[in-house]
Amino acid sequence: MFSFKSKQMAVLFFVAILMLAPYQTYEDTEVNAENDALGEEINEILADEKLDGALAGVSIRLAETGEVIYEHDADLRLKPASNMKLLTGAAALETLGPEYTFTTEVLAEGEIKGNKLHGDLYLKGKGDPTLMEKDFDAMAQSLREAGMREVKGNLVADDTWYDDIRLSEDISWNDETNYTGSQISALTASPNEDYDAGTVIVAAYPSHAVGEPAEIKVTPENDHVEIVNRAKTVSSDQSKDISIEREHGTNQIVVEGTIPVNGSRSRSWVAVSEPTGLALDLFSKALKQEGIKVKGKEVVDGKTPESAEIIVSKESIPLEELFIPFMKISNNGHAEVLIKEMGKMVHDEGSWDKGLKVVEDFLNTNGVNADTMRLRDGSGMSHVNMVPANEISNLLYQVKEKDWFPAYLKSLPVAGNSERFVGGTLRYRMDETAAEDNVRAKTGSLTGVTSLSGYVTSADGEELIFSVVLNNYLESVQVIEDQIAVTLAEYELNP
Repeated sequence: MFSFKSKQMAVLFFVAILMLAPYQTYEDTEVNAENDALGEEINEILADEKLDGALAGVSIRLAETGEVIYEHDADLRLKPASNMKLLTGAAALETLGPEYTFTTEVLAEGEIKGNKLHGDLYLKGKGDPTLMEKDFDAMAQSLREAGMREVKGNLVADDTWYDDIRLSEDISWNDETNYTGSQISALTASPNEDYDAGTVIVAAYPSHAVGEPAEIKVTPENDHVEIVNRAKTVSSDQSKDISIEREHGTNQIVVEGTIPVNGSRSRSWVAVSEPTGLALDLFSKALKQEGIKVKGKEVVDGKTPESAEIIVSKESIPLEELFIPFMKISNNGHAEVLIKEMGKMVHDEGSWDKGLKVVEDFLNTNGVNADTMRLRDGSGMSHVNMVPANEISNLLYQVKEKDWFPAYLKSLPVAGNSERFVGGTLRYRMDETAAEDNVRAKTGSLTGVTSLSGYVTSADGEELIFSVVLNNYLESVQVIEDQIAVTLAEYELNP
């Protein structure tokens, strides 16, 4: 039985443990003995009260040897957000190659007599996320130049190159109509050179008179979506308050709210439902513009017969060029297309399951432990992805000797560089610091998740690899990532 004094000692011991608990995490931090000062600086950054109750995985390596010189909870599985694209991108460059292109084909089934096709015309997609209205126009023009003036049968869209599952399994309800959660199809269309495939740009402009409906412009113009315009032009002293939303389960895009006369436009990228239909609509319009008549129906869910002959073929830009918008501005759709394309090329199945298997096999083959991860998509949109910071930094070390590494490195955002397709998602961060035009890193952001992983050169010329993954915070903590990156850029490892 405890004495009163023993009980007092026990209580005091318990209180002491509780008082020390907040600092326990940082005592467990591992630091290379030669870099104690660096560890102390990063520990101080991580002691920010904004991280109270949050999780922080940090891993720093020497780029030359891969040696870990600092780590904090670096083996903890965390949500990587768009740092997942580092894994997807590396696997895609290894599996497909930097010169890889996507093909779109126009095929004819039936006999061509004179200027008439006595059969069906097929538009077959093979994953190209860069197809734009002008490309469908060019394909139609090529058909006209080949002498075609009439299709007696149907105009058929074929998207069977991939499976028909449009969204990865963890896309949330409120992401489905947002361009960041666009549906994935082997036959799709993009509104501009950002190549946000499966989306349209909807812009609301004020009319010339107060009380009149706002003027709505859709890019590209199409009949696949329907605009419901409830937006009104108001006097110049009133505020702009415009909402542009697609109603779930439909292609009705509702525009409502107010926009001041002589005010600036309001614009939004909206993911469409069934982007195959958008591509078919654009091609159909292009055929009409070229004077090519289609007597039959427009069929969205067709499959090209093996006996059909290719009349026109369109090649995309090479993968290393696609990597610029993919990584610089963190294009989610590109990541998911690459997952399905890898599945198609390696396992003859354009699905998330087969594509993610390719990524896992690539990681394990190249010294990165995929067995400690959970991968659910290619973009990082899923809140169920789990990747340790140590494995991200390890990947960045392992790929340095790959012949495709220059394309990979070039695609990473550059801190503080204001040029959009150079600085990318880092163009407004870490400017006027030692990290400006130095840090090359992939960003990531979800609700309660932020990440930054890449390469930086220290003040004395030592190339470093770093990965910072922060989860479960309540206030914005992006500044903490930047502070760590700037600290690395300012630090002298060999004073």
